[in-house]
Amino acid sequence: MRLRSKGSILIAGALFLSMASSAQKVKFTEYDLDNGLHVILHQDNTSPVVAVSVMYHVGSKNETPGLTGFAHFFEHLLFEGSKNIKRGEFMKIVSANGGSNNANTTQDRTFYYEEFPSNQLKLGLWLESERMMHPVINEVGVNTQREVVKEEKRMRVDNRPYGHLMEEVFKNLFVKHPYHWVPIGSMEDINRAKLSEFQAFFKKFYVPGNAVLSISGDLDIDSTKKLIQSYFGPIPGGPEVVQPSIAEMPITQEIIDTAYDANIQLPAILTAYRTPAENSKDAVTLGMISSILSGGASSRLYKELVDDKKTALQVACFNYSLEDYGAYLTLAIPNGTTPLDSLLKDIDANIKDIQTNLISEQDYQKLLNQAEMSFVNSSNSNLGVAENLANGYTFFNKNTNHINEQLKEIRSVTREQIRDVARKYLNKNQRLVLYYLPKAK
Repeated sequence: MRLRSKGSILIAGALFLSMASSAQKVKFTEYDLDNGLHVILHQDNTSPVVAVSVMYHVGSKNETPGLTGFAHFFEHLLFEGSKNIKRGEFMKIVSANGGSNNANTTQDRTFYYEEFPSNQLKLGLWLESERMMHPVINEVGVNTQREVVKEEKRMRVDNRPYGHLMEEVFKNLFVKHPYHWVPIGSMEDINRAKLSEFQAFFKKFYVPGNAVLSISGDLDIDSTKKLIQSYFGPIPGGPEVVQPSIAEMPITQEIIDTAYDANIQLPAILTAYRTPAENSKDAVTLGMISSILSGGASSRLYKELVDDKKTALQVACFNYSLEDYGAYLTLAIPNGTTPLDSLLKDIDANIKDIQTNLISEQDYQKLLNQAEMSFVNSSNSNLGVAENLANGYTFFNKNTNHINEQLKEIRSVTREQIRDVARKYLNKNQRLVLYYLPKAK
């Protein structure tokens, strides 16, 4: 049933706010082992499953020029095996015991996880402790994963339509900061890197004091603590990891650039603005501005450019939040022969309207509903809860309880703040304009 009237929308919003307000608070237990490993436990006995995760505070930001792509490389390399797990057996052990596993890397962290029936919690802990304590890092594994990473880059970047778009954005937005390159890094760097350099990278960053063990699901707190001490307690603490602190000069003049992609037939116009770190309230507000502009078929840009004018096939806005900075992006792909500058003009006009006028109360209520639904959806699984808890500790000043404060942060954003944040960050003299064009093969 679609709610069309203003009154119906407000009633629906009130009902959603009521449900969100009564949502159960995520309870957790957290503590540190003597070696510095931070542990977070969330008990949820509603279903017999458990998620075991380790978040290492290491991403492409921790690399140096000439040695890029290391963090993403280790996302793969640490599945090679360990002192007690034969090469190629890690994933087989997981699947043979009814589980699933994966890992992912960003500019700021690497996240490994397993999901198991809860009677295999012990196995999940053992696997992650093996990965941390004594993985096998040798020439065989390194050479194997070199080829794996090359193939991934070919599939996901080099041969994928618009695959180099983010690379073009970040190399323009950041000059000094390691966000200048993307996590996949340079294949040339990976190819010429020595085994000793990979081993040194592991010893520096994959240590207990630079990690969070976050577990959510059907578990008993006391018995889980004993298992954790047994498997992770003996791991040496390692050196203290100091995160880089590199400031960028403000962008004060519009940057205009052009990139070419042999994998596309349709051009795109993109703008990117450098924005503040993810732990700032302004980052929350910028995410809400994205919803106003392109959050679904009823959003401003979609209705205007795709539905009404039919000048765009696709339009999107989002705030790419990271630990040190962020990037606010707008993207449009033209319909037919629509000039890219025409799309840019319409996008700019919509941003200008947000900078000038307060959004209506009705739109504000809709925006809160969307933001809260997005938050609820991000924590509707044990894995989602485990990751959100680890994120709070790692990126929000060791505030694991951030998971329970996000809705309050969203609701505290006013219409005036939406206008003011748009005025502060989304100006033409603070941005990159990128023309992303087809290139003949």
